[in-house]
Amino acid sequence: MTVKTILMYILKVLGIILGIVIIYVILGLLIPYIPVSAKDDGQNKEIPIYIYTNGVHTDIVMPVKNDLQDWSRKIPFANTKSKKTDYQYIGIGWGDKGFYLDTPTWADLKFSTAIKAAFWLSDSAMHCTYYNTMKEGDDCKMIMISRNQYLNLVKFVEDKFDRDQNGNFMLIPTDAVYGDNDAFYDAKGTYSFLYTCNTWSNNALKAAGQKAALWTPSDFGIFQHYK
Repeated sequence: MTVKTILMYILKVLGIILGIVIIYVILGLLIPYIPVSAKDDGQNKEIPIYIYTNGVHTDIVMPVKNDLQDWSRKIPFANTKSKKTDYQYIGIGWGDKGFYLDTPTWADLKFSTAIKAAFWLSDSAMHCTYYNTMKEGDDCKMIMISRNQYLNLVKFVEDKFDRDQNGNFMLIPTDAVYGDNDAFYDAKGTYSFLYTCNTWSNNALKAAGQKAALWTPSDFGIFQHYK
């Protein structure tokens, strides 16, 4: 095999990779504009939930406790640094474990972490954050849902947690938490460029019968439907 042949082969491979990236970016920008409409189940919309993004990861935020679900029983306050017990809301997001633990902001992103996350090469985690209050803004939108819709949402979220032999959520011991009010848990599934943390949050909204994008890899694809 000549040097010219090798170079041609390398250029072809690079061209294919570049083409895939371009197609992915285009689809990632266009498909989120295809809406999935909310489903009205005819019940009163009495439970507030929120979609919240830190610019990288999107979370679904729910009341800590109501008569349908007490998240503090499954995600103990004691697993946070503050150990405070008066939080009113809990935000839950699914994503790549390495991405979550090593990349709180885009500035922290490492090439090795991105490659592993993009190509099904690492484990996933649930990031659980307690809040005292929620404030609506460009990064946080409130949605009122019915009791049945909330139960569907709870089931969708719970089903993504890994459990031990006793059925308990499995805490990830780490100092890489983002503050004194959050913790990480082992999760099911594998992150990829086709199924990101924002794809999961978008699907959570679908499970709750709310507006969503047909598919999205980014938080933009979700929030554009809640302007």
